[in-house]
Amino acid sequence: MKSNLATKLGVAAVTLLLLLYIVFVSGMAVSLFAGDIVAKVMGAALIVFPVLAVVFVARELLFGMQTERLLGRMADAGELPEDDLPKRPSGRVVREAADEDFPRWKAEVEAAPEDWRTWMRLGLAYSASGDRKRARASLREGIRLEKAARARA
Repeated sequence: MKSNLATKLGVAAVTLLLLLYIVFVSGMAVSLFAGDIVAKVMGAALIVFPVLAVVFVARELLFGMQTERLLGRMADAGELPEDDLPKRPSGRVVREAADEDFPRWKAEVEAAPEDWRTWMRLGLAYSASGDRKRARASLREGIRLEKAARARA
């Protein structure tokens, strides 16, 4: 699977900006601890929120790397679905065509629910149909099953 350099550069830029933000906010938070109780509460909040942001960004970056790794393995093995659905001029898949193609991938998961590859393909089908929430859930299930299979091996 070809990596999208522009996407990776965008993710790196946003992550770098977040890190800069955290450095500046942390400096302000530390200076607030020298003030009264209200300032100390504000300083604590300024530390907690960036920490939460780091946790969520790290989680998303890990999800992206795991997804890319598994889809790359599938691409190398020729196990990804053919990208033959019609596309709009923007490059997005025509949703109606994706919806018509979707039952095939759902049936594949129902036939082999313990195979991580079926879940990854289902995630791609959900994504093509525009259902990002279910796409992410299916991809996460595929990642979980692949980890379990590696642990058993």
